[in-house]
Amino acid sequence: METKWLEDFISLVETNNFSRSAQLRHVTQPAFSRRIQSLENWLGTDLIDRTSYPTRLTPAGLVFYEQALEMLGQINGVRELLRNKRVAALTSIDLAVPHTLSLTFVPKWITALETDFAPINSRLMALNVHDAVLQLVEGGCDLLLCYHHPRQPVQLDPGRYDMLVLGREALRAYARCDKNRQPEFMLPGRKQSPLPFLSYTNNAYLGRMVDLIRSDTKHALHLEQHYETDMAEGLKMMALEGRGIAFLPESAVTREVKQKLLARADGGGTEWEIEMEIRLYRERPSAARPGKTIVGKLWEFLAERQKPAAARRRIPASER
Repeated sequence: METKWLEDFISLVETNNFSRSAQLRHVTQPAFSRRIQSLENWLGTDLIDRTSYPTRLTPAGLVFYEQALEMLGQINGVRELLRNKRVAALTSIDLAVPHTLSLTFVPKWITALETDFAPINSRLMALNVHDAVLQLVEGGCDLLLCYHHPRQPVQLDPGRYDMLVLGREALRAYARCDKNRQPEFMLPGRKQSPLPFLSYTNNAYLGRMVDLIRSDTKHALHLEQHYETDMAEGLKMMALEGRGIAFLPESAVTREVKQKLLARADGGGTEWEIEMEIRLYRERPSAARPGKTIVGKLWEFLAERQKPAAARRRIPASER
């Protein structure tokens, strides 16, 4: 049994509505329903009375609700206890990062930090965007690294969380190169013969970015979905096999483009691309929650490096 099943069930009891709970849990309604069914299968009994509307619990569901609250409280309590006892963790930086950035941005970033800042002992958790944000909110990590776009923002209270912009990245269409080192598929495609499309799942952040590209374009894209996954790396591998067009972050295909294995499938223009920021977040230190010393020093280093050169330069007395 997964703890998120308990959280799903408790949410459903509190809202009495599958659609509302699915929204609150940031999943589609079919996925949410499957998770409730998985919990019922694990327990071996029905928790929801599906013969009535609005949603109502079965007698077993009423009993299990109280137990679910107690179990989840105990699990979270034990987790907090163990975290507080992790003395060695005080010198380690816990990073929550979406899968794509964990493979593309993080390795080079940490290598650069160890050259410019200091050797870093880090623990990386590669998750989807929603779960990565939850790790920060629930105190499960020190830093959150993620993509950001103003039309699909990560909504964290600026009064509680600090933020730095570490870079920017474009999401573009790519396809395998043919023998002449040209893309085998080229946007926008034709209505009579749509291009094979390698897409992200509905709950993937990059999938929402692709939706923005498609909704904003002046020239309709003619695509026919052939494959989907929530990971950019999976789409890249399918594109390398010549299975279709995939929208991929630029950093994810740098090597393949240089080796002429993949090429831009958009003609080199900007109509079918979108730019995202790469952001770093932390919970702002307070008297009650000061945070780790190493995290504070790293944040100060990164914040100082982002200041304009003139602001960093100490003005000699003779120039004042």
